[in-house]
Amino acid sequence: MVSGIPVTIKTSAKINSIEQSEDNISEHEFSPGKKQGLYEAIYKRRDMRHFITKPIDPEKLGRILDAAHHAGSVGYMQPWNFLVITDPAVKNKIALNFKNANEEAAQKFSGDRQKLYNSLKLEGIQDAPVNICVTCDRTRFGPNVLGRSTVFETDLFSTCCAVQNLWLAARAEGIAVGWVSILSHDQLKEDLDIPDHIQPVAYLCIGHTEAFYSKPMLETAGWAQRLPVEKLIYYNKWQGTPTDFKVYFPDSTKND
Repeated sequence: MVSGIPVTIKTSAKINSIEQSEDNISEHEFSPGKKQGLYEAIYKRRDMRHFITKPIDPEKLGRILDAAHHAGSVGYMQPWNFLVITDPAVKNKIALNFKNANEEAAQKFSGDRQKLYNSLKLEGIQDAPVNICVTCDRTRFGPNVLGRSTVFETDLFSTCCAVQNLWLAARAEGIAVGWVSILSHDQLKEDLDIPDHIQPVAYLCIGHTEAFYSKPMLETAGWAQRLPVEKLIYYNKWQGTPTDFKVYFPDSTKND
């Protein structure tokens, strides 16, 4: 247990349910072993707040960032940059930014909800050996980018895909990642000398941990629970019910 958060991991029934005969694999499908590794990274990914001082292997971090760089992007825009932060003085500035923003955010809740909020550890800025600010260059390749003419925000969506790639690759490498969203982006841009046309998207704390949480921290703390995926799927129109086709979820997907 780390700061009240259970960290024991049991092999998920979701992951173990990926069983398939080699004879039933299509030519484009990953083998069962490779699929299991992918799903394991997805289901065991956690938003981490607890880190240890063990340094990150630069080559391992390079693999993680290269995986992030291979995310899909609108018009092959690749709008991201990755600011790698290790300077304690810079981290201290970001930590102060968080402190001020978090105090303001806490005032949006009251009573027991506010008490619970104040008990949560929501960052690991100074604990993690590496911080990475993922940004979006909204001007990359000029004003006309293929696929972006009707939904201008697709550059931001693309950058989020890079963040997810980074997160999953890090989990596969045994590296913990925590997204700090409670920050003033104006102050963040000032502290990191980010130009006006560049938009910060994610501020990530990255490092080794004693153990990964067995469940999402906010679920364990009682802040929220995972919604049933079956209730989030509609068919052919908003709130539409299935007719000739229905997605099937094995019972094992309800065990985690």
